[in-house]
Amino acid sequence: MREIDAIVATYQKLKSDQVSCVLATVVHVQGSSYRRAGARMLVDEFGNLTGAISGGCLEGDALRKALHALHQRKNKLVTYDTSDENDAIIGAQLGCNGIIKVLFEAIDFKNERNACELLQIAIDNEEKASIVVKFDLNEQNFQAGTIALIYSEDAMHTSAEISEKVLSKAEEVIQNKQSDLIQLDNSNYSPIQFMQFYEPPVRLVLIGAGNDAMVLANQAELLGWKIIIADGRPSHANTQRFTSGCHVIVTRPEEALQHVKIDERTCFALMSHNYHYDLAVLKLLLTIKEVPYIGILGPLKKWQRMREDLENEGIRISKEDEDRIHAPIGLELGAETPAEIGLSILAEIQAVLTASSANFLKHKNSPIHKRTTSEILSL
Repeated sequence: MREIDAIVATYQKLKSDQVSCVLATVVHVQGSSYRRAGARMLVDEFGNLTGAISGGCLEGDALRKALHALHQRKNKLVTYDTSDENDAIIGAQLGCNGIIKVLFEAIDFKNERNACELLQIAIDNEEKASIVVKFDLNEQNFQAGTIALIYSEDAMHTSAEISEKVLSKAEEVIQNKQSDLIQLDNSNYSPIQFMQFYEPPVRLVLIGAGNDAMVLANQAELLGWKIIIADGRPSHANTQRFTSGCHVIVTRPEEALQHVKIDERTCFALMSHNYHYDLAVLKLLLTIKEVPYIGILGPLKKWQRMREDLENEGIRISKEDEDRIHAPIGLELGAETPAEIGLSILAEIQAVLTASSANFLKHKNSPIHKRTTSEILSL
């Protein structure tokens, strides 16, 4: 389950039980940090935590700050400096050497547009959006918190008035697929709008419901991806073999895609161990250019045979198809077991979706993470 899904699920239970809670959101990071802007953590009145805003070094003090915000029923902005080795508040040092701004929002269950409700809408809609979090650099000033979920000029959910400048930036964030910050004027102490790019989870379609698919589905579920399994065998494609979070379909290969919502984050792994089933699905996928990743389990000879069969039917593999077809599937990790093979497949899909090299980080001379937001003037 994705962190945001876990937070919202916990929120809904707390709301049902009328247990008060606070949402902590990292709204800006300068320098290095274990988590980036947009990381969230939900804290209930008993001190239970869902999600994380750091690798563990901030959570202790963040819990105290959250309970303080809850007691006052007031949003608070707190700045943590992990570069200060003498700062006893931080606790265990990670050597991140960064300045982290965290906004604590006391959640009002009666507000139908509170931060967690907006996150729920984002999850339900399954579309790219910009989540707008407004904060003031002067920590003593009013902190508005999460004020909007914007899809476009004509589709948004808000708890405050949204300016044209913010709306324009929100659409830019969605188009660029990158979070950013905006100040409505050039004053160092004007309110800041953190515009977080939100995108729905990866949708992984496994063609085949064998034992290796069961392992891969479990691994992908840990990443918070949505899993669909399609197979023609009811003995294999059933809810007894796959978790409740998976959507299992018994289908002929020619009809497999009729049951799947396909977008630019929908990836396919052909692993039915039935050559003709995989080939039939591949023919369909070649007509859907939106699919960014098609992995084919098996040796290179299998893919070569597929190409020959497709060409004999007059189906040409274009350069674009070559780029999105990965056969044999997975990264070269020396994988042998189903779990190891699953790891290599998921790592390859992640690398494709993020346009990453999948090289050793120790050979990277630049920062691990790309800067995802602009700098704040007064920082």
